Amino acid sequence: MGRLRSAVIAFGCGLGAACLYLAVALGSPGAMILVYMTQLPLFLAGLWLGAGAAAVAGLTASLLLFAASDFLAAAIFAALNAAPVVLLVRQALLARRSEDGALAWYPPGQLTAWLTALALIGIATGFVLLGGPDGLQSSLQDVVAGTLDHLTGETLPQRDQVAAALAMVIPGVVAASWMVMAVINAALAQGVLARFGVNWRPSPDLAALGLPLWIPIALAFAAAGIAVGGPARFVGINMAIALSVPFCLAGLAVLHAAARRLSHPAIALVVIYTLAGLFGWPLVAIAVLGLLESWLGLRRRLAPQGVRTNG
Repeated sequence: MGRLRSAVIAFGCGLGAACLYLAVALGSPGAMILVYMTQLPLFLAGLWLGAGAAAVAGLTASLLLFAASDFLAAAIFAALNAAPVVLLVRQALLARRSEDGALAWYPPGQLTAWLTALALIGIATGFVLLGGPDGLQSSLQDVVAGTLDHLTGETLPQRDQVAAALAMVIPGVVAASWMVMAVINAALAQGVLARFGVNWRPSPDLAALGLPLWIPIALAFAAAGIAVGGPARFVGINMAIALSVPFCLAGLAVLHAAARRLSHPAIALVVIYTLAGLFGWPLVAIAVLGLLESWLGLRRRLAPQGVRTNG
């Protein structure tokens, strides 16, 4: 593909990302779905044409947002969408030759680790910019209290307690939801590209996803912070919420590995994903399964012979 055509495609993806991001101006609840899909065009450009195309698409979208809104909107978009996608695409497209000459692509477990690190860095950045854990929690509590007053039209009897409880978990929930949407957008982009045979790399095998050791260690530090209390409790709670995402992916890897031992694995996986989507609580059990996998190596025991489980 020529450079001019690649540049045009990257520009078009950037335009699409900017339009999706600006959908929030519509003010309707349905528009938020479009906002959540903002990273999809960026992943399409990157997983099709490379990290450079993702960078061009991200820069294009940022400049369009700057022209349509202001510098703050463009900077937020670049920090939350463009830069992370470029980094994740760059890592995803790394590959090396193994001793037998086969091409080994960057493993899904390491991609999950990068995604987790970006989320934790985002939480830490919020602490730094807003005066530490106490400053961030206080700011969020004021925002939540004001929002509750606006929605109800009056001061609720337990407003301060409700606002404090919500403020305690907002950074972790935002980070976790950002991670989930990044995974969904990347998977959708890869699926579309693979469907048309223009994907740069093969689709990662979820059953081969294994978390690096630092993620369980980070969870141990989060648990310690919760036990200590005070500002450390606020940090620990939000770290634990964000870390639930990689453990959920690790749990899904175990289930995918186990499903391959069945005569009809697709049916079992459809049931699992349907129950998780409808009720939500199965995700907690899946995350616990992922935590156990980190210590017990369940995938290696469940995977059929010949199936790689590293990475």
